[in-house]
This record gives sequence, C-alpha cells and structure tokens, in this order.
Amino acid sequence: MISVIISSVNKTLLANVRQNIADTIGVPFEIIAIDNSKGERGLCAVYNDGASRAQYGVLCFMHEDISMKTQNWGQNVIDLFRADPGVGLIGVAGSSYKPLTPSAWQGTGGRGTDYMNILQSFKQLPGEPQLFYSNRHNQKVTEVACVDGVWFCTTKEVLSKVRFDEETFRSFHAYDLDFSMTVRQHYKAIITYDVLMHHFSDGNFNVDWFLEVLKFHKKWSNQLPAETEKLTPAEKLLIEKITFRTFVEYMVQAKLPIAEAYQILWRDNRFLKLYPSLFFKMHNFIRKAYSAAHKEGRL
Repeated sequence: MISVIISSVNKTLLANVRQNIADTIGVPFEIIAIDNSKGERGLCAVYNDGASRAQYGVLCFMHEDISMKTQNWGQNVIDLFRADPGVGLIGVAGSSYKPLTPSAWQGTGGRGTDYMNILQSFKQLPGEPQLFYSNRHNQKVTEVACVDGVWFCTTKEVLSKVRFDEETFRSFHAYDLDFSMTVRQHYKAIITYDVLMHHFSDGNFNVDWFLEVLKFHKKWSNQLPAETEKLTPAEKLLIEKITFRTFVEYMVQAKLPIAEAYQILWRDNRFLKLYPSLFFKMHNFIRKAYSAAHKEGRL
C-alpha cells in the first residue's frame, strides 16, 4: 500500500501520470497531488504537506513528468522495505560519493560512483530516450550517499523521525540531497534496479540551483564528503578536482561573484585539511577562470 505524493504544475502531465501509476503500480495506492502551478511553495513544504495527508505506510515522492515502465513496481518497493528494516530511502539514481565540492547528487571525473536505472530524455537531443544503467557490482540494490529526486520512496516511520527541511530549502532544488543526508543519519539509502521509468525532461542548473546547493553544502559541510564505498585518496582527489572546476565554470556562467567561489574553498578550512595540494591549485584556478571570463566579456 503506497501513497504517491506529487507536486503538480501541469494538469496534462498529472492526468497522464495518474493513469500510468494506476496501470503499473500493482498494489493498493492513493495519489496526493498538490497544485503548485504558481510555484508559490518549495518542494520541501509540498512534500511535508503531502506526507501529513498520507494514509499508507510507504510514501513515494515523484515528479509528474515521468512514465513508469515496470509492472508491479509498487510491490518491488514494498518488498525492499520488508527485506531490510535498515533501509529508509529508495531511489533509481544516486551516488556512493557526495563530494565536498558543491555539485548535484554526483561528482564528475575519475572513478564512476553513480548507480542508476532510468530512461532519460533531453531537451537538446530529441528522439528516443537514453537508458542510463550503472550497476558495476551486479547487485540487486546498492547503498548510496544520496539519491536523485526524480523519484524516491520512504516510509511513515522514517518521517516520524525526520522531515523535509522547508525552512532552509524553499525552492525546487537540493531537497533530495538534504533529505538523503538527513535520512542517512538513521537509515540506509539504496538504489534499486528493479524499477524502471522514463523521465521526460532534464535538470535546470540555473542561479536558483546554485544558491540552493550552496545552502546544502553549508549545512552539511562537516559531514562531507559522504561515501558508502571505499575509494582511494587519488580517486577522491580526482573527483573533487574535476567537480570543483566544473562548478566554478557554472558559477562564471551564472555570473556569481568570485568571492562566492573563494568562500566555498575556504569554508571551515575543509578543503585545506582534506586536500591541501588541491586547495592551492583550485585557488589559482578560480582566479584564472574569472580573469578569462572578464577578458572574454562574459562577466
């Protein structure tokens, strides 16, 4: 028995996903769709509201621009929670390493730490969706540090201990990172490969995304990086290096001030303590990236 909670902004998409859920979930369910078409409430507030209305023990939070492809996926989810009481969060995409560097749910570069099973469409690449499947250890499930917010499930028991942080995250970004970290203070977060869906749209890395991710990294600085599988120091260093460079480029594109980039690097001296050689290289990289952007008229 599953309560599906959706923050809805499009009536057509909602109608389509309602029918899709009814055709595929395979267990008794309810859909709690909260109209957020005016964007007046952040996802944390909407999800807390939806959870408070739910009558079933398993809660599924999902975007409305998806189509479930797996038959009886609801039973798969219920079975996973029953099989391991230590599981508090189930997703279909996530990473075993959440960098100290501000990023989405995964870093970039080096040894792959992403685990997923999802069909993804892209605005810039019309046509058939791409299957992103990564299960390097050939596991039924993989424990991860954080999950992507496109679709994830938890339980009422979990939400009796934690809530979505609607005071800090009042927009539509970083809620999944924060909820993952919060749940993992008490439970495990896992990726399942037995649920497949098609996600129709890709992410939007705008200024609002930057600001929310920075809030997340400020809140959890002392517990990052977070990892659920052993990486070598060299692997971590490479991930942090490439992720940091990518993030600085995003900051330049978003025209965020150079002071913000330096604040990230200096925050709590975490970079200096964990990656001293990288700290000085990234300090220099920030200066060069912003200087080049000024010369090219991008700032």
